[in-house]
Amino acid sequence: MLGRGLRPARGAAVTTGAPVRWGFLGAGFVASRGVAPAVHEADGAVLQVVAARDLDRARSLAPVRAVGSYAAVCAADDVDVVYLSLPNDDHLPWVLTALEAGKHVLCEKPLGLGAAQVAEMTEAARHSGRLLVEAAWNRWHPRTRRVEALLDGATGPVDVHAWFTFPGVPAGNYRLDPARGGGALLDVGCYAVAAALTALGDDVRVTDVGRHVGPSGVDLTTTATLVSPRGSARITGSFERPESQGWTVTAPGLEVELPHPAFTSWREASTLRVVQDGVERHESFAACDAYRLMVEAVSRVTTGADAWVLPLSTSLAVARTVDDVARAAGAS
Repeated sequence: MLGRGLRPARGAAVTTGAPVRWGFLGAGFVASRGVAPAVHEADGAVLQVVAARDLDRARSLAPVRAVGSYAAVCAADDVDVVYLSLPNDDHLPWVLTALEAGKHVLCEKPLGLGAAQVAEMTEAARHSGRLLVEAAWNRWHPRTRRVEALLDGATGPVDVHAWFTFPGVPAGNYRLDPARGGGALLDVGCYAVAAALTALGDDVRVTDVGRHVGPSGVDLTTTATLVSPRGSARITGSFERPESQGWTVTAPGLEVELPHPAFTSWREASTLRVVQDGVERHESFAACDAYRLMVEAVSRVTTGADAWVLPLSTSLAVARTVDDVARAAGAS
């Protein structure tokens, strides 16, 4: 997805060579640990403003200024891109607000609470002429991009196994609140679903769903089989199993394996096991910051330069599949 057709943010035109000015809604763990450092280190970006209820927390991200109002960031003339790091149920209203204010938007995953919300955001972005990208940061990692390239020419039948599990979510966290978009499927299962669709394509049906629902009403574990004309995938997302992430793909003449952590490798070297036509090799990837790669790509596209960003069509396909899994789990 390129930057053609995008219009500059109102009152915030970007001049050649000027840094892209970022405004944050929220200063939580991902914003403070990952995205704020990425903006500070990125070429062509500056952290202009952070909004949070706790101003000291906002200031800790070292922006040019800190404010207590999300709306003020969306309306600011000196902000080009709004980054949302808010609970899942806050994504839709603030994405729409930022787009309406003429800002480009990078929004944490999951982009919406389902395909209907993602479709609504997609239409709003199209109408506004602004860029909207889901911050599925692992998709910018060179290892993930390499797997996508390897699978691009693979023929079926394809067999996929993808999982993301860890034990325990703190009491009171929104991930345990069904009204706020909680649950393992939406939080970590979406990584596994995205990995499956990379290999199978978007035309999948859901079978063999298993789900364990916790006392708060959210799924603590969800498993499912996805079937397409190209093959099948077994996916797992869990808040109650030992910490583990993996992604394996087997196709005629090809095996690919991403060892733990398959989806959250950050500032550490990583490897990829590949077997092609019976010959095994281990590819190595230097330590990198995929958050920074994401920020730099989004910044470039908003200035009209070419860079790869995660297409909204991919985000919509993942959301539709997640919806299908949830519906199948409710019917089982």
